[in-house]
Amino acid sequence: MTKNVTYKDIGGFSLHYWGRRWKMGVGAIALMFVAVATDIVLPVYVGRSVDALTRVPGDNETAIGAFVVFAVLGFAYPPIRSASMFLWNAFAVNTMYDLVSDAMRKVQRFSSDWHANAFAGATVRKITRGMWAFDVFEDTWFMGLFPAVVMMIGMTGMLAMHVPVIGGYAAFCIVVYCAFSVISSLKILAPRFRYSAAADTKMGAVLADIITGNPTVKAFGAEGREDMVFDAAAVNWRRRSFAAWQTAQATDFARTMMRMVMMVGMFGLAIWMCIHGRASAGDTVLVLTSFFIVGGYMRDVGMHISNLQRSASEMEDVVHFWLREDEVRDSVAAKPLATKDGGIVFDRVTFGYQGQTKPVFSDFSLVINPGEKIALVGPSGSGKSTFVKLVQRLYDVQDGEIRIDGQNIAAVTQESLRQAIALVPQDPVLFHRSLAENIAYGRPGASPDEIRQAAAEAYADDFIGNLPLKYETLVGERGVKLSGGERQRVAIARALLADAPVLILDEATSNLDSISEHYIQKALDNLMRGKTTITVAHRLATIRRADRILVFEHGRIVEQGTHQDLVHNHMSHYKKLYDMQALDLVG
Repeated sequence: MTKNVTYKDIGGFSLHYWGRRWKMGVGAIALMFVAVATDIVLPVYVGRSVDALTRVPGDNETAIGAFVVFAVLGFAYPPIRSASMFLWNAFAVNTMYDLVSDAMRKVQRFSSDWHANAFAGATVRKITRGMWAFDVFEDTWFMGLFPAVVMMIGMTGMLAMHVPVIGGYAAFCIVVYCAFSVISSLKILAPRFRYSAAADTKMGAVLADIITGNPTVKAFGAEGREDMVFDAAAVNWRRRSFAAWQTAQATDFARTMMRMVMMVGMFGLAIWMCIHGRASAGDTVLVLTSFFIVGGYMRDVGMHISNLQRSASEMEDVVHFWLREDEVRDSVAAKPLATKDGGIVFDRVTFGYQGQTKPVFSDFSLVINPGEKIALVGPSGSGKSTFVKLVQRLYDVQDGEIRIDGQNIAAVTQESLRQAIALVPQDPVLFHRSLAENIAYGRPGASPDEIRQAAAEAYADDFIGNLPLKYETLVGERGVKLSGGERQRVAIARALLADAPVLILDEATSNLDSISEHYIQKALDNLMRGKTTITVAHRLATIRRADRILVFEHGRIVEQGTHQDLVHNHMSHYKKLYDMQALDLVG
């Protein structure tokens, strides 16, 4: 069950990233405090100048002195605030970099099961939106709420010292104003902006799904249908966002009226006190100047609290990523896998998927000798794909252990384990990078000659040589610019270059024409030499030369042997499967 993100979680998340460069942050805050302090005392010297000029006889010297101090403070404010902002910009941009980098690294390491249940487009949207929301969040604290709080406390204290009655009235109005802003943001605006953020994520996910599946949309002439699917998500986003924005506008109107009440009250009290001789003309100017300064800060307090709440809502997804501990993770004492010959042992393994009552494997044991070529066959759901996923440690077993070269794969780093396994999937996914980069993904730093050699052995060199940019050709998102067979050849070249001791082939020749399959099967024979090979077979004709064929059924190996042994046993499951394919029978 997904854990709800609380304000405590958001606070811990923020402090985690701010703490990495706390000295820079504290420096920026200290400079901002000094800048706001100069703003607070400006009205005092304005009031002193007016009092000095309105005396009879006028005190010009005091007026000029007050003006000089006012001018010095006024000119000091911009450079101090700018210095604070320069420091803050460096602090903020580095913090955002840390956040988005950490999120990418963590999400990338989430389990295959998590990624299978998540929309890629929605995940990207959550990370990027969370990064920019955090920027708003921290800027709101630093440039909005912190100066406003310092200003309101400082200005109220200053007014209380010079005009106690008006200072008390201002303090009361500020407390009521801030309380209303906080309560309305937390209780009224927060749910609406949370719904808006969820609708935004849903809309982004639907859009990514439609764009990614564009070839299928075109194949079925379903553009109009997909327009309707997207429109439903967009209408929901529009409705949620409109409600949130209109509610925010209504609360802003209420805050504006509260500021007007405060201004009229302060001005009225100042005039009344001046008429009754309890305040000077300078005090009146002090009060008015103070309101216009503090009112500017107050005007934005509501907006800042709304922005804070909105950004907190939009940060929830990336905070959840930060909090989440994946089901499959390295132990504290995990060491790199020390590979030798690639022997694999399943020792009394029990495994079941979350939410399923019956395990896929129960007390399952198997020994695959170093360099042995085995093939897994059986009907869908028999456990073949799960077996391969467990070898890669895409899931952790509930009981027993899996060992490669005598090492429990749960005790080694996932990165080293998977680097020791070369995978050629049935439907390979390529990066939107050059062909050379995609092939070299199996061995970073491979030379151009090594890349070409691997491509030649996979019979990919011919079609690559006919492309205008040859090995520098970009393959498109997920390799969409290549045919299925061409993608498969690139994947085989990648595995050839990786030269890992364990090789997994998931029907690696399924997307090839018969002529290419003949040559690539030869390349695979070379690739498999000296390697422990696991072939998930759907086309049984491709596994005749396997050292051992394992026939799976309901998570058990019901029979095993060579192709010749099994096909000559007329009672074997394998014989029945083979005959159905050979004779093109169904049932």
